[in-house]
Amino acid sequence: MNQPVRRGPVASFFVGAWNVVNFARKLFLNILFFGFLFFLLLVMLLVAGMKSGGGAAPLFDRTTLVVAPEGRLVEQYSSDPATRALAKLINDKEAEEIQLRDLVRGIDAASKDKRIERMLLRVDRLQPTGYASLREVAAALQRFRASGKQIVAFGENVGQLQYLLAAQANEVYLDPMGGLLLEGLGRYRQYFRQALQEKLGVDVHVFRVGEFKSAVEPYVLDAASKEAKEADLFWMNDVWQRYLADVASARKLEPQQLASGIDTLPEGIAAAGGDLARFALQQKLVDGLKTREEVENLLIERGVADEDSDTGFRAVSLEGYLTHMDTQRPPTLDSRPQVAVVVAEGEIVDGEQPAGRVGGESTSALLREARDDDDVKAVVLRVDSPGGGVFASEQIRREVAALKAAGKPVVVSMGDLAASGGYWISMNADRIYADPSTITGSIGIFGMIPTVPRTLEKIGVHTDGVGTTRFAGAFDITRPLDPAVGQIIQSVINKGYADFTGKVAQARKKPVEAVDEVARGRVWSGAQARERGLVDELGGMQAAIDDAAKRAKFAKADDYRVRYIEQSASPFEQFLGRMASTRMGALWLKDSDMARAVLAKRLPEGETQLRFVEEAIQSRQGSPVKALAYCFCGY
Repeated sequence: MNQPVRRGPVASFFVGAWNVVNFARKLFLNILFFGFLFFLLLVMLLVAGMKSGGGAAPLFDRTTLVVAPEGRLVEQYSSDPATRALAKLINDKEAEEIQLRDLVRGIDAASKDKRIERMLLRVDRLQPTGYASLREVAAALQRFRASGKQIVAFGENVGQLQYLLAAQANEVYLDPMGGLLLEGLGRYRQYFRQALQEKLGVDVHVFRVGEFKSAVEPYVLDAASKEAKEADLFWMNDVWQRYLADVASARKLEPQQLASGIDTLPEGIAAAGGDLARFALQQKLVDGLKTREEVENLLIERGVADEDSDTGFRAVSLEGYLTHMDTQRPPTLDSRPQVAVVVAEGEIVDGEQPAGRVGGESTSALLREARDDDDVKAVVLRVDSPGGGVFASEQIRREVAALKAAGKPVVVSMGDLAASGGYWISMNADRIYADPSTITGSIGIFGMIPTVPRTLEKIGVHTDGVGTTRFAGAFDITRPLDPAVGQIIQSVINKGYADFTGKVAQARKKPVEAVDEVARGRVWSGAQARERGLVDELGGMQAAIDDAAKRAKFAKADDYRVRYIEQSASPFEQFLGRMASTRMGALWLKDSDMARAVLAKRLPEGETQLRFVEEAIQSRQGSPVKALAYCFCGY
């Protein structure tokens, strides 16, 4: 048997050192090798995907545009391109979104495109957030029809919001087993006073200015106050009557006829044998009852048969059409001066926030970018927000004022909702546009603090200690609220309301007393707000852009271009999004654990009213007393 060679300490050191160096060399080369293989694989996937039709498909004459948007209708995506692509691949319906601007520009472009012969409209899976944005889409559909092209709408289960779009079609068909029901506008909320105070022992202390500022009522009442019901019913009736008028006009009916059908729903549905589709046909809400296959056969007869198409007729999806439009753009940079658009969608909170929420710092930075860019000559601020923190709202308002001081006009376009803090950031614009069905106003301030000593007593927990001053630890929610602390908070809220109404008065050139009359937390429709001087003009996004361009002294539309200033995705996110949009990339990512892991990490969480209040209460940054300008308003 051979004996192992024994080395001295010096030799062992050098041998060990060589082994370490050799291992590091192999590890480095392996990492480099596999990294190169991974990069090569991605390139191959992209090339193969493009060859297999990952790019824009050719567009032929007599094509039917299929507009079947799925997901939430939003002003701005709340996730990056990679996340959206991955969500689509794994069929995550809750994460899907479609931008209002994309929907409108696709329809408008198709109305002028000679290759597009007609439109198939399906809105079953669209999730609208309000009537103002829907009316902009409806106006685009009307322009499509006015160009002489036909719209055929088909649905299986169509909601009241979605039907506003379907009604714009030349022909509306419903599946014989489907449903369509108009019911009116309702706004019902849960009230937690008994559960919080009597069951759990939580005392909720509310501080507000404005008897119509009803956002805090669910925490201190068991039912809506008389003032809240009065105010809500006032603006809701205005929006509802406009909805009836819009649908009646599109369907060549009378608004009273639609209202009567709702009032007599039990009798009408019973007479139809409980058949909702048949009832919709009797009410002339639809033109016929057809299955999806029957509608497709109808379009085959009217259009061009295509055996390679999933529908059986020559068609292009809205998504495919938008891709085609984008790839057909000239590669040269557009050097024309700009009208910039900054979107403020979501709750207004402090600091840096992702798209879909409005950050005091992040949204201000976008406005500042527009101010510093010499190519930007005017700005449109698109607001779709219920408001939020007063300080963050004021940060954004200051940037609007700074833009104007720099000689750049600012025009606000209000979306579905621009209330409370959403109005705060709007009021200093040169001009404010709103749809008649926009929800706005809610000029008021509130603060709320819960205390839980009675809750802790139920489990035998008590709070005690000492402080160097009377108010040390006074804002601790485990202690009873000192009346003097309540006085401090109310003083801050009063000051916040005075600031709010004072700034509105200055911006709108009205006496403070006149602003107070239409403020006090009351919510208005866009039409009602215009009557009261809170809004300047009724109109959509394009009207606001046209106004901004005129203020920038552009003579015609070709003299400028519109650019959205948004937070840009990282290079990796852009790359992953492009790869996922190709067929080969989709096959690789669709069922991969990586896709699910990235998606789970990146998808924004759903938020509730309660979460917003909880976050505001729990925030310990800065002063323990914070005023909120938020409107829990909507349908």
